[in-house]
Amino acid sequence: MPAKLAASAPNGSDNPQKRKASSVLPSRSQNSFSSGRGRGGYASKRQKLGDARTIASQASDAALSNGELDLQAFLKAREFEIKALEKNMQNAKSMRNERAHQQVPRDMRRRTASHNVKRVPKRMRNRAEREMKDDNTPTVSARTRKPGSSRARLRAETAKRLESLAAKKKAARQTQGETAKDHGIETRAARPKIRTDKLNDPSKPKAKFRKRQINKTWLPTHMWHAKRATMTEPKNPLWRFAMPLTSTEKSYRPTHRASGGRGAIAWDTSYMSTLRLHGPAGNLEKVLRGLGLIKEDLWGPQGENWRQGKRSWSGWLSRSDKGAQTRIGPATAIWSSVRPHTQVEGDLEKPEKPGSSQSIFLRVHPAIFLETWNEVLRLSKQQRPAVHAEDLRFEIGSIEITGPASTETLLGILHPYEDKGGFIEKHGSIFSSLAGVSNPASLPVNSLLSFSIQDPRLRYPSRTIALPDPADDNASFELLQTLADWPADTSPASTDLYDRDSRFRATHLSSQKAINRRKALAPPGGYPSISASDPRIPIMLLASRSNAVTSSQGSWTVLAPWKCILPIWYGLVHYPLSTGGNPRFGGLNEIRQVHFEHGVPWFPADFPGTNGGYTWEINEREKRKSEWDKRPKGKRIEWESLNLGAGRKGELGRGWACDFEWLLRASDTQMKKPVIDSNATTQTTEESTQKLDINETANTSPTLQHLPSHVFKPFLSSSMTSELPANNSVATVRITLISRGLATPCARIYRLPSLTTLQSSDNSACTRLPSNLREQWLSLLPSTSTKAFNPKSKKNSKITAARIPLNTPLQQRVRLLAQSLLDTPPLPYPKPDDAGDHPLCPDEEDCIGFVTTGEFNLAEGKGIAIGSLLARKAVEGLRTEIGGGQEGKLCIVRNAGETVGRLARWEVV
Repeated sequence: MPAKLAASAPNGSDNPQKRKASSVLPSRSQNSFSSGRGRGGYASKRQKLGDARTIASQASDAALSNGELDLQAFLKAREFEIKALEKNMQNAKSMRNERAHQQVPRDMRRRTASHNVKRVPKRMRNRAEREMKDDNTPTVSARTRKPGSSRARLRAETAKRLESLAAKKKAARQTQGETAKDHGIETRAARPKIRTDKLNDPSKPKAKFRKRQINKTWLPTHMWHAKRATMTEPKNPLWRFAMPLTSTEKSYRPTHRASGGRGAIAWDTSYMSTLRLHGPAGNLEKVLRGLGLIKEDLWGPQGENWRQGKRSWSGWLSRSDKGAQTRIGPATAIWSSVRPHTQVEGDLEKPEKPGSSQSIFLRVHPAIFLETWNEVLRLSKQQRPAVHAEDLRFEIGSIEITGPASTETLLGILHPYEDKGGFIEKHGSIFSSLAGVSNPASLPVNSLLSFSIQDPRLRYPSRTIALPDPADDNASFELLQTLADWPADTSPASTDLYDRDSRFRATHLSSQKAINRRKALAPPGGYPSISASDPRIPIMLLASRSNAVTSSQGSWTVLAPWKCILPIWYGLVHYPLSTGGNPRFGGLNEIRQVHFEHGVPWFPADFPGTNGGYTWEINEREKRKSEWDKRPKGKRIEWESLNLGAGRKGELGRGWACDFEWLLRASDTQMKKPVIDSNATTQTTEESTQKLDINETANTSPTLQHLPSHVFKPFLSSSMTSELPANNSVATVRITLISRGLATPCARIYRLPSLTTLQSSDNSACTRLPSNLREQWLSLLPSTSTKAFNPKSKKNSKITAARIPLNTPLQQRVRLLAQSLLDTPPLPYPKPDDAGDHPLCPDEEDCIGFVTTGEFNLAEGKGIAIGSLLARKAVEGLRTEIGGGQEGKLCIVRNAGETVGRLARWEVV
C-alpha cells in the first residue's frame, strides 16, 4: 500500500510547518530549532551544551575512489576533523564558563555589575576587565556620562552651581573661624538639650535630608537599610519611624536557619523608646510599684542584684484604671545605683553627693510610649521630693542580635577600651572571656554587662576571632565556671551611659578620612593604636531568654549612644563568621517570624487587649479592607454569600478583621448573626444599632482587657462554682493544628459544641446542626493506641471505622465498618459544596476568638497559630459536663471566607 501524502498547509504550500528546516543542519539541530521554546525557538541550555560537546567528523569512505586511497581527500577530511576538535574544545570550555559578575553570591549582585567592574569584588575585577575587553562591553561611568535629557542637563547644571556656592560658604566659615581664634575666641559643639518632664524632639537632620523627615524620623542605619530592605511608605510611617519591613531578597528560610541553626540575624531596634527616671530610691520604688512592679521578689533580698544595677528586669507594665489594673505592655527596667558624677547647672558643674539620687532606664515599645509617659508623669508628680523623667528616645539606640553565632559576632566587633596603661574595665574582661558561648540563654537570667568600647571603625574590616576547641576540656571547664560564678555580680558596672556628658563625648567620632589615614600608617596586618582623641563609647549588653515553647535560643541587646549605632552596625553585618558567611539583617517581618517559630506572641500584633495592640489591629484591618476593595467583584470573597452549611449564610463579623466588637456584642446580648454589607464599613444588627467604623484611628480600646497568663490559668483549673473572668477579658493562646492545614490571620476560633447548644439549635428555624456534631469532631483525633487487635475483646465494638487497626481481620473489618455506618446515618442537613467529608463548623455562639498570627512553622514542620480568646467563653467551654480535661482545650479553626474548619488544640502562653 503506498504511503499517504502529507496534508498540504492552509497557505497552499506543501510543508505544514511554520518554518522550513534547513537541510544543511544535522538532524539534532533540526529538532532543537523546531521544538525549542521561547526566544524564537532556540534550543534550551542543555541542548546547547550537548551540541557544544558533539564533535563533527567525516566518514573515511569519501577518501576511497574505486578501492584506492585519494590522499588529497583523506588529508582534507583529517584537517576538517582536527579543526572541529579544536573548535569543539573551545566551545565546550566557553559554555561552562561564567562571567565574573555571575560568580558573585546572589546577595552581593548589583544590576550594574555586568558593565561596571567597580560593582564586583576586588578579587574579581581583573578578570572582569579582561572579559569586558574581549567582549567589547562598554564601560559606564556616572561621572563622565552625559545627561540624556534636558531635565537631566538642567539638574546637573544646578547641582554644579550649588556645589560651587557651598564651597564659597565653607571657605567663608573657615575664615571666620580662624579670625575668631586669632582674637582668642574658642567655640565648641552645642550639646543637645534634654528637657525634664517634657517630650524631646529628634536632632535636626542635615539640610539635604530634612524634607524627607518632616513627619517621621530615620533610624541611624536608614541609608543602609533603604538600599537593601523594603521600607514603610514615605507618607505612612510606622510609630513615626521609617521602618525596614523585610529584606529585598528571599529571607524566610534563611532567617529560620540563622536564628536557630547556623549563623546570626540582627535588627536595628533603635525605635524602642528609652525613658530615664531619676530621684530618691524610695520614691522611685513607689513609681515602679504604680507601674505594676509589685512582686515582692523585686523588692526583697532576691531583687538586690537588680536594684544594684547588676541585672535587668523584663515584664509587663500596668496602670490603675478605676480601681482595676489595665495592662500597658512589655518593658525592660535597668537600675543604676550610682548617679552621674556631676550635675550641670548653667555653665557651672557642681559635684553631687553620692547616693542622694538614683537613675532607672525604662525601655518600652513605641506603640505604648505615650501611654507609659503619661502614667509616669502622673505617678512622679505625686512624690515628694518629685521624681523626674527624661525622654531619651533619640539619645540611646539599640541593636538586637540572635542566633548561635551572635556572641561570636559581638566579640569580633566590640573591643573593650584599653587606655595607655593597659587598663580594661572588669565587665569588658568578662565579656572577652565568653568566646565559645553559642546561646545567650546559657548566661544567668537577665544578665547585664556595662563597659566602654573603642571606635569599631579602627578594626574594620573585622577578622574572625579564634574560638576555643570544643574538644578542649580545660577551656570548656573555664567557660562553665565563668557562667556558674558570673563575676559580673561582684564587679561594679560602668554608669557612663546614664551620663549625658559621656554620651555627648562619645558622639565626637573621628571622620572616616582621618580613620583611613591612620589605618594606612599602621603596620601591615596591624591596627592603628588608640589616640587621646578617640572617645570612649559607653555600651550596655543585655542577655535575654524568651519563654519559648520549641526553642531556648536567647538574644543580645546592645545599648549605645544614638550616633554610635551606625559604626557598630557596619562592623556587625560585615563580620566573617567562623561557619562561613556574614550575619543576616532582618526587618519587622523577621522579628515576627522568629517570635512565631519560638511559639512566643509578638507585641503589639498578638495582644489586641492592650491599647497598642488594638491600634495595630485597627491599622491592619484598614489595609485588608483596602486590598479587598481593590479586587474586582469576581475575584474577591463575598462575605454575605458565604455558605456555612445548615442554612447559615454570611461570615461571622467582618471577614477582614479580628472583629472582637462583634464577638463582645454577640456574647453579651446573644443576638442573631448580624447582616454585613460588604460595600460599607458599618455593621447594624436587629438588637443593636451601634456602628463600627473600621477607619477608626483611636489609640484606646474601650472594651477589651488583656488577661495575663498567670491570672487566666487559675480559672482553667477552678471548679464549676467559682466565678468566671470578666466579659471583656481577652487571653493570648498558642494554637497547634492536629491535622493538615494552615490558619491565617483573622481566622475564626470555635470551641467544641456542647450537647446543650446542639439541642437548643434543633429548635431554631434558621440553624439545624446535627446532635452528634461534637462526636464527629472528636472522631478526627488521631488514635494513640498501639495495642494489637483482639477479636474476642468486647472493647472493640467502640472502635469506629476511622480507627480500625491495620491488623484487623477482613471479616471483623467489614462488620465494624457496617456498624459505623449504621451508628452514623447520612446527615439530614445541607452541607457546603466545598466542605467534602469535613464536619460542619459550630454556630456563632461557640465562636470564642480570632487568630492574630498564623502560617507554616518551619521549626515544627506544621501549621501553628497565635490567637486571642474571649476568656469567659473559653472557661465556660472547659466547665461543661463533658468538656473537661483535654477535650475542653480542643478548638476548631476556620479561616475567614472558607467553609472548612480544622481541629486544633490551644494552650495558654
